Amino acid sequence: MLPAAHARQVPVNQIREITQAAWATPHSIVLSIGEPGFTVARHVLEASMAALDRDETNYTPNAGIAPLREAFAARFLEHNGVAVDPSQVYVTAGAQQGLHLAMSTLLGPGDEVLIPNPGYPTYPMTAGLVHAVAVPYPLLPDNGFQPRIEDLEALVTPRTRMLVLNSPSNPLGAVFDADLTRRLVDLARRRDLWILSDECYEAFTFDVEHVSPARFDAGGPEAPAEAGSPRVFTSLTLSKTYGLTGLRIGALVTPPGMEALLNNIMEATVSCVSAPSQYGALAALTGPQDYVVDALAHYRKNRDAATAVLRELNIPYLPAQGAFYLWADVSHASGGDVRAWVASLLETRGVALAPGTAFGSGGEGWVRIALCTDTDALVEGLGRLPHRKSS
Repeated sequence: MLPAAHARQVPVNQIREITQAAWATPHSIVLSIGEPGFTVARHVLEASMAALDRDETNYTPNAGIAPLREAFAARFLEHNGVAVDPSQVYVTAGAQQGLHLAMSTLLGPGDEVLIPNPGYPTYPMTAGLVHAVAVPYPLLPDNGFQPRIEDLEALVTPRTRMLVLNSPSNPLGAVFDADLTRRLVDLARRRDLWILSDECYEAFTFDVEHVSPARFDAGGPEAPAEAGSPRVFTSLTLSKTYGLTGLRIGALVTPPGMEALLNNIMEATVSCVSAPSQYGALAALTGPQDYVVDALAHYRKNRDAATAVLRELNIPYLPAQGAFYLWADVSHASGGDVRAWVASLLETRGVALAPGTAFGSGGEGWVRIALCTDTDALVEGLGRLPHRKSS
């Protein structure tokens, strides 16, 4: 017997494909995966270890321990100006489980969800696992890889239920300004769509403001009088902000009144998140923030160093306004198959980059460069890319 069709149709994650190949290649320079390289703050580690010492190894409430939900709510108010009750916060096993929780709650078989192209690869993967239909919306170079309202309008059908937004963007490093964000929320309101806002990189922007769609949702400080019912779900994570990728801690901030429903769905998926991880997350949110400040400075330094190398090589790129990625155009070398080209680059020059096609058809000819490594290794790796001749 075969596994279920929807499981067989989940595509290969091309980021993992090239990264695992790089890990198996001695002395390779790995610029393909978004793994923060700093040591985790000591007070975070001690909080998790103290929980183990207290034998805090039992179940927690489905939605997480109360102090952590309160801390996420306080951060949401501080960073976005949006007041949410802690009952609206669900502690998740990383942002990915938050995405799955939202999609499995809001989408049924055959429902359509609009996802960015290029965009993070688990958006269509997760939609397929809940039997929904992922409909890519184009992010184009001539518009700075920002969504256009008219493109989204043209894709809405009677089956469209959700719009996925991601700012700061993985893989693009693009950031939506307040005006665009307001218009996107207005579109969702007019077309009666849920918004799932992936804000994994909200702590890392360069000289621009992070703007959460929740600001313009019903109950938000900039919502119009006719806003109606809340429609924005916000997916957060501590994986990138504090370098806690392995602790698997995120949060889904929801409209009010969904606690009983989401508790049931949490019980049916993960029951709850590891208690020691939750106490570590609480320490991260409420303790010293030096890690975040230092990480942002490092990513800015690496962005500037990487763009200097790309300019020397005459390789076009999208100026990164946020996250810790650079989106570069290698179509002069990739020959119309960037997935094969990055594999060849690893084999011949010992450098791993994420192929743009990992993020959708709109990424053909492009690569994502992770900026979270050592600066010297980043410069060395990018220096091995082929020079682009002037046209």
